[in-house]
Amino acid sequence: MAALLLAGTGAAAQADAGGGMQACAAIDTDAERLACYDRVSGRASTAPATTDIPATALTAEPAARPAAEPAGLAAAEPGAPMTAPAAADEPITAPAVGTGESRAASLLTNAWSFEPDSERYLIKLYRPNYVNPVRYQSRTNEKPLEPLFTALDSEDNEVDNLEAAFQISFKTRFWASDDRRWGGWFAYTQQSLWQVYNSEKSSPFRDTNYMPELKLAWQPRLSFGGFDWQLLSLGYTHESNGRADPISRSWDRLVAEIGIEKGDFALLLRPWIRIDDAGDDNPDITDYYGYGDLTAVYKWRGHSFTLVGRGNPVEKKGALRVSWMTPRLLGPLRGYLLGFTGYGDTLLDYNFKQNAVSAGVALNDILDR
Repeated sequence: MAALLLAGTGAAAQADAGGGMQACAAIDTDAERLACYDRVSGRASTAPATTDIPATALTAEPAARPAAEPAGLAAAEPGAPMTAPAAADEPITAPAVGTGESRAASLLTNAWSFEPDSERYLIKLYRPNYVNPVRYQSRTNEKPLEPLFTALDSEDNEVDNLEAAFQISFKTRFWASDDRRWGGWFAYTQQSLWQVYNSEKSSPFRDTNYMPELKLAWQPRLSFGGFDWQLLSLGYTHESNGRADPISRSWDRLVAEIGIEKGDFALLLRPWIRIDDAGDDNPDITDYYGYGDLTAVYKWRGHSFTLVGRGNPVEKKGALRVSWMTPRLLGPLRGYLLGFTGYGDTLLDYNFKQNAVSAGVALNDILDR
């Protein structure tokens, strides 16, 4: 009887197990289906064991956290190259638009097109190109013009204190080395003083000076004392007023030019040697003009300030010219104010001392592109 009962119980268990397996097989979820099989087969649960945590660990101070990663590293996307952020005391400068450089471009490099990618042959503005409708002079120099007034049988031999002045100046490069550090240039400057308001004398041009130049320019690219030496040139300069005796004025020179700069400030030193003979109409011109001049240029927020000094310290004669150009006002035009004191604002007045001030508009200063 016992054997029969045991046999019946085993058979029933097998039947129940068979039915349970079929029920488990009908479950779609893998985890639930596996749990069902474990229950039917009587397999023990495989829950992960837990580790007892000491009570002291619950009250202890938390371990020191690792130092925070730089923001640039923590925020980096997976697989992206990681770059260290700039130090807190390291200045960050934005590159100049269109240049890829953070510093200002060289004034002298721009003015003389020493950039390696510049055009080999080009024409550029040179000295200031301006039109000053108003020029007032403290004294007028009638003496050189007296023979003309006499020939015209004029009773009024006076020159007006108020006149106009204008200047045209350009330069062209006709040769350059492959790296553009050497260049051959021809330049031309014409300055005119016009008695436009002197209708009694038919508004004549009081004086016009013509100055062609031929020069060889080189960029040394040397630095000393915080300055960059960017220009060295040597050339021939002729200057005359194209007039006949007795008001003819002219001279010829060999002129060197040394240009250094620091940021928006530049210094141009021009020593010269007179090479024509003394048999002309102004043999003593170096007593008044000296043997060189010095030009200082400073640019600030679009403004341009220029100071030019020259003279002969031995003879205690010379001149000073100061100018201011505003930022652009209308298209390329800029306001222009020019002051002069001393000898030789024009060749006709090389030995005549006066003060003068003029105002108008200009296209460029001496170091514009």
